[in-house]
Amino acid sequence: MPVHVDYLVLGLGGMGSSALYHLARRGLKVLGVEQFGIAHDRGSSHGETRIIRKAYFEHPDYIPLLQRAYTLWEDLEQESGKSLLNLCGLMVAGPPEGDVIKGVHLAEERHGVQVETLETVEARRRFPGFQLPEGFEVTFEPEAGFLHVEDCVQAHMDCALSHGAQIVLHEPIESLLVTETEIEIQTANQHWVAEGVIVTAGAWAGECLKDLQLPLEVARKVLFWNPVQSPVYNLDQGGCGFLCQMPFGEFYGFPSLDGKTVKLAEHTGGDMVTDPTNVNRELKEADSTSVSRFVGEVMSGLSPEPERHAVCMYTRSADRHFIIDQHPRNQRLVYGAGFSGHGFKFASVMGEILADLVTEGKTSHPIDFLRAGRFQKEDT
Repeated sequence: MPVHVDYLVLGLGGMGSSALYHLARRGLKVLGVEQFGIAHDRGSSHGETRIIRKAYFEHPDYIPLLQRAYTLWEDLEQESGKSLLNLCGLMVAGPPEGDVIKGVHLAEERHGVQVETLETVEARRRFPGFQLPEGFEVTFEPEAGFLHVEDCVQAHMDCALSHGAQIVLHEPIESLLVTETEIEIQTANQHWVAEGVIVTAGAWAGECLKDLQLPLEVARKVLFWNPVQSPVYNLDQGGCGFLCQMPFGEFYGFPSLDGKTVKLAEHTGGDMVTDPTNVNRELKEADSTSVSRFVGEVMSGLSPEPERHAVCMYTRSADRHFIIDQHPRNQRLVYGAGFSGHGFKFASVMGEILADLVTEGKTSHPIDFLRAGRFQKEDT
């Protein structure tokens, strides 16, 4: 016989741990189910750090969500007693006509995001570790920075448990059956029927919600830690995050937290993944080609060869924007997918939004531009 539960969250990474927390803090009975452990390294919410920024060049409609996300991250710091957010600033560089720089200025114009535009001489003085191409425009966002990603997931989980949430770990989902009257979840060892379900399954979302045929793809992405040869990148000496739109790709990274390595990666590209459970986590020769070229051309204070690496997955929608919606057959099943590449910074507010949708059927946050129906409109 199935066990009846009030609310169930499937997948407890960045988004799911936040959703579990927001349901539990409302005094609701909620169960979280995760196929791995807490703050694991098998999905998309690991690798020490994630950039957070308000000058959102991807789409200005994200910025109201970001403003709430900042508040919620600060609230989580207070409740958990953990330092999760570091506003060290972010340097963005690229051609003035490029999507990145134009998008930064659009965010500045529409939402009053604080952004400094630097002349070439000032940029070279402020960021001596970067030899940027002639003709690039450089901006600096002082309210940007980074999140400690595993600590954020752990803090959401710890606080959710303190509010009474229950969790089941190392329990992969075998089937999800959605009817007009109930939602049934089956694993190898468990059988639940839930009043409301939130699916935040990351790279496994497409399979978990295969009846919806969401336009998702999964890319294998490699993160690198390259040895520093100069202290100019050190956080304790004023180092900041960076994002550069080069002719051969977009690259981002962080200040050196340990004075020994800088974490950086290519945002563009990535090999497609057919089975997210069996991703090649070894470093292939071609993995570091573009990043090594970027380091060689732009960051002479780094060794071009990485000291270590990690592999994560980007789960991307067809238009690279998030998908947040309710199942058309049963509105009590709510899902969030396609976050990878630029989603983790939103985890705090996405948990709140998903909790709103599953409990009230609506949210006051502006998410219409992220609804799944936008893909249907494009097809007609």
